[in-house]
Amino acid sequence: MTVQEILDWLVPWEFSPTLVLAFIAASWLFIQGTRARHVSMLRQWLFWVGMVMLYLSLHTRVDYYAERLFFAHRLQHVVLHHLGPLLVMLAYPGSVMRSGLPTEVRRWLRRFMPSRPGRVVHALLTNKYWVPFLFVFLVLIWMDPTVQFYSMLDWRLYRIMNWSVVISGFMYWNLILDRRPSPPAAMSPGGRVFSPIITTVPQMLVGAIITFTERDIYPVFDLCGRAIPGMTAVQDQVIGGLTMWVLAGFIEVFGLLYALGTLMRLSSKGRLPEKRRERRRRPVAPA
Repeated sequence: MTVQEILDWLVPWEFSPTLVLAFIAASWLFIQGTRARHVSMLRQWLFWVGMVMLYLSLHTRVDYYAERLFFAHRLQHVVLHHLGPLLVMLAYPGSVMRSGLPTEVRRWLRRFMPSRPGRVVHALLTNKYWVPFLFVFLVLIWMDPTVQFYSMLDWRLYRIMNWSVVISGFMYWNLILDRRPSPPAAMSPGGRVFSPIITTVPQMLVGAIITFTERDIYPVFDLCGRAIPGMTAVQDQVIGGLTMWVLAGFIEVFGLLYALGTLMRLSSKGRLPEKRRERRRRPVAPA
């Protein structure tokens, strides 16, 4: 592949100034934060790899194929919903990006978060029931053939679809990858282990149904013009269904194992609530 061909791939299929500004702002905050506090090279690599994957999936010629191939669309959403947000949140960028904010903004945040509106926003973004539900719901609702048909043809719905899965991915992995006990973490260490099991089952089930369906469920990709000549709708759906069934499942299994490691670490250090209660009940030996 020549340099010109690579550059052609990087040209946005549909230019979005909002997306470009969002990526520039996030990158600038992270860079400023790394100047204010120490961030390991591993965390920096995780952040940038995740951000690059998100950008390539949203704002390059990849988007052209996602609109014209069902399996490319599913691969795009695996990156937007699972892999990209997972890598970024593994870098634990929140504290780093806060350090990159101007001083006045940080002071305003310290006043806002304890306020009633601040507590409402925090509760909405970290609710242990609402966030996992939203994570699964937004995958399944956009997979409905009717919803998918209109969202692929209307650029406004298409962008809402992509942005919604990215945001719900960040919210979900923020809960699952939390390494603190509860409280202060919103979800308990045990809940962080079981949540990926609960969220992955319906996604794998839908992926399996799509894989074994022998008729065209999503005619919109034929209407738009399938990007690979000779590929049938059923072949396209089999690959897309397997992507949703297997690849997304593997990523959620990683989240489960990561949360299990956190649970075991907290247990070994006696930082689980039941361990703390046990220590308090233990009689103190006389001097």
